[in-house]
Order: sequence, then C-alpha cells, then structure tokens
Amino acid sequence: MCSLSDMKEAVLYTKLKDGVRCDLCARRCVIKEGETGFCRVRTLKDGVLYTKVYCKIDGMAADPIEKKPLFHFAPGSRAFSISTSSCNFRCQFCLNYHSSQREEPAGRDMTPDEIVKMAIRNNCDGISYTYTEPTIFMEVAYDTAKIAKENELYNTFVTNGYETPEAIEFIAPYLDAVTVDFKGSGNKEFYQEYMGVPKVKPIFTALKKFKEEGIFIEITNLIIPQVGDHKEDTEHLANWIVDNLGPRTPLHITAFSPTYKLTNIPRTNAETLRRHINIAKDAGLEFIYSGNIPGDDHENTYCPNCGYKAIERYSVYLKKNNLNEEGKCPDCGADLNIAGVKWMGQGTGRHFF
Repeated sequence: MCSLSDMKEAVLYTKLKDGVRCDLCARRCVIKEGETGFCRVRTLKDGVLYTKVYCKIDGMAADPIEKKPLFHFAPGSRAFSISTSSCNFRCQFCLNYHSSQREEPAGRDMTPDEIVKMAIRNNCDGISYTYTEPTIFMEVAYDTAKIAKENELYNTFVTNGYETPEAIEFIAPYLDAVTVDFKGSGNKEFYQEYMGVPKVKPIFTALKKFKEEGIFIEITNLIIPQVGDHKEDTEHLANWIVDNLGPRTPLHITAFSPTYKLTNIPRTNAETLRRHINIAKDAGLEFIYSGNIPGDDHENTYCPNCGYKAIERYSVYLKKNNLNEEGKCPDCGADLNIAGVKWMGQGTGRHFF
C-alpha cells in the first residue's frame, strides 16, 4: 500500500539550471526547489519532481460510458471512473470544484492494481480517468492503464485537452478513447477570464496528436449563456473539427447549469442548445448530440445515410442498441464510426456502482 508520504517521482520533466520544467501540461511550469506547479500536485524536492497524488483517489464510481460522454465508443458498456485532487484549469463553473480546486490532495489510498481489481469486481468493461484533469495524475493513470490492458479492459481520458504532445505519446499505447471538453466553443478571451487559461492553441494541437496516435476522439462543447454563447465561435470550432478530424467526429453540445462561482447566469435552455447544434450541422458534422437535456431527440444516434435510429438513449443511459455485431447500421449497413465494438453492450438504463 502506498501513502501520501511516499511520493512518486513524476514523469516527463526537464532539469534546468535553477529548477525543472514540467512537460506534462501545456503550461510547462518552471518549478523551483520547494515549490509546486500550477496544478498544485507536482512539487520539487532535492532536485527531483514528485507527484503528490499517485495513491490518492479522490473520486470513484462505476458509470455508463455514455456519461463521459462517449456515444460512439463501446456503447452500453460500463466504465470504472477515477480521479485525483486538483486541476490545471481554474474554471469558475466546475461541477467538481470540491475536488478539482483542492489546495492539498485528499482521497483513498489505492494502488493501480487495486483500481483494476475494483473495476473488475464492479463488472466494468474499462476504466475512465475523469472528473478532474487526468493529465495531472498521469503517473497513476499510466500504471493503471497498463494493468487494465493486461486484463482486456479499455482506457479513456475525459480531458480539457491541455496535454503536451510528449504526454500524449507517453499514454497513447494504453489509451483507447478521449473526450476532449471545450467550454464556450474555445473562445480565447472566455478561457482567460473564466478558466484561468492563457491560450487555447495547445488544445487544438493535442487533438491533432490524439488523431495521429490513433486514439478515438469525441468532443464536448459547453454553452454558457451571456458569456460563452457566440455563434461565430461554435461555427469556427465545428469547421475546425470537420477540416482536421473529419465530419464523423461526434460532437456533444451541452447545457450549462449554474454552479460554483457562476450562479448568477441562467441555465442554457433547449432552444439555445439547438441553435448551436444547427450551426454544427451546417458546418458538415454528421453526429451532433445535445447534453444535459434529458429526453431530447438529439441524444439518439441516427444513421446519416438512411435515417434509421441506430441507438436510443435517455440522458446518459443507453435504452436500446440496434447496431449490428459490427457496430454498423442494421438497416443499410453504413459505417457509423463506432469504436470499441468488442466491449459493446446493450444497456439497461441502470446507474452502476
């Protein structure tokens, strides 16, 4: 059993004349002796960079894979979800702020082997590194993902996309899919003011790298009324996805609910969400989904070739999987860009734990 007092040496850092540079996150923090990085969990001691969260699992649950959200990867399967404390963003609207904004790590001591065993005991098909930013707990994610693969489980990241290319190369051999979360359609000023993020270009660089490494990609875009609700930004993001990742890349356009420091902004209504969905559709994307509006028809997967309802969902639950055994449209045989078919399940509508 490991403990917080037994910190593990961090991966991917460069020694400098006066400290080190962390090469995991696109911030590339320069950390001096006794200091910690922006993420609060990487600290320099005696010239060695350590991670403070290797054993501290702060969040843990068994989820439908659709909750990530991943609608086109292993639909109907179950993912054992884990996270550690803190984050490399400072989002004023974070749903998991109680964990992501911790000043000091907290959680349950668990080794990678114990995490995988718990996933198997909970009848999960894979492991998702989520809730907070998996980049900052790369060491435990990497070691867990490696063991998970040995046990024929899949691995997915739910990420803000602020990894360096080196970090993506590091985890790529064991990573099957990613959900990259945009907020406000990637507007630079929005990221700076409401998220504490200096630039958005590294996210687009990371997306290209994920594609290059053959990792399955889905994208979310959180629409926040008044401050992150600009037609031209969604149009730009959708066009970029079509041009760089392809028109069959799934895009989830999700509704905002007042939380944390943004409680004075109203919830995103269905009409606003559908306006942005139509913008993405006009840009040429074929699989566009609504998020956080349970019962909306845009939660379902329709074949773009024949219009057949291939997958029916309610919120983050798969209600009916009509795909054939190859993950294709059962009506016309069209390829619907479904990955992870060997883990595909039928779904039960239950919340798993």
